[in-house]
Amino acid sequence: MKITIIHGQNHKGSTYNIVHELAEKLNGEITEFFLPKDFDEFCLGCGTCFTTSEKKCPHYEKTQPLTAAIDAADVLIFDSPVYVYHVTGSMKAFLDHYGYRWMVHSPEESMFKKQAVCITTAAGAGLSSTLKDLKDSLYFWGVAKIYKYGIAVASLNWDGVPDKKRKSIDKATTKLAKKISRRNGKVKPGLKTKAFFFLMHLLQRKGITEKDRLYWKEKGWTGNKRPWK
Repeated sequence: MKITIIHGQNHKGSTYNIVHELAEKLNGEITEFFLPKDFDEFCLGCGTCFTTSEKKCPHYEKTQPLTAAIDAADVLIFDSPVYVYHVTGSMKAFLDHYGYRWMVHSPEESMFKKQAVCITTAAGAGLSSTLKDLKDSLYFWGVAKIYKYGIAVASLNWDGVPDKKRKSIDKATTKLAKKISRRNGKVKPGLKTKAFFFLMHLLQRKGITEKDRLYWKEKGWTGNKRPWK
C-alpha cells in the first residue's frame, strides 16, 4: 500500500502525530510533504490550466513531485490544523492549483479507485468547516472513498494532549486503519459521485472548454466508459 501525506503545516504538532499514528498502522510505504516547505506558491488565477494545459502553469515544475506522489498513492492523507475555522493558507494555496482536476473539468482517472482521509485538530472549535475544506477538493477530484477525522485536543501542542484524548485517538485510528486496509484495492465511488460524474458526462459532450471536451472524449467518458471500471 502506497500512502501519500500532504501536511498543511511545517510543524509536527498534534495533527502531524495523529496522521503518523494512522499511517504507521496502515503499514505501507509513506511519502509525505509539508506545506509551505515543499510548495509555497499562490495560484495566480491565470486560468491556463483550464484552457490550455496544467503544464503551462507558472508553478508546474514545483507541483510535479506532489502530483506524482498523489497519483501513485493508494491512500491519500490530507491534514491541516484549524486556522480561524478553516485549513491553513498553505493548504488552501496548494489545493487552488488543482481546480483543473475537478470533475467539472479534467479529473485524473486514478482518483476514482483511491481512498483518502481528511484529518484536523483544534484546541476547541472549527473541526467541521476545516474538514469540509479538505473533503471538497477530494470529492470533486473523484476520490472513491473519503474518511474524515477531527478532534478537539484541548491543547496547543501534542505534549499537552490529555491521556484520555490520546486513548480516544488510538482507538479511532486503529478502527480507521482496519477499514482502509480491508478496502484497499476494492473501492468504487458511491452513488453521489457517480451521479455527479454522469451530469458532467452530459455537459462535456459539448464541453466547458475545448480542452475539457477533448479530454473527456479521449478518455471515452462521453460514451459508456467510466474511470472506476
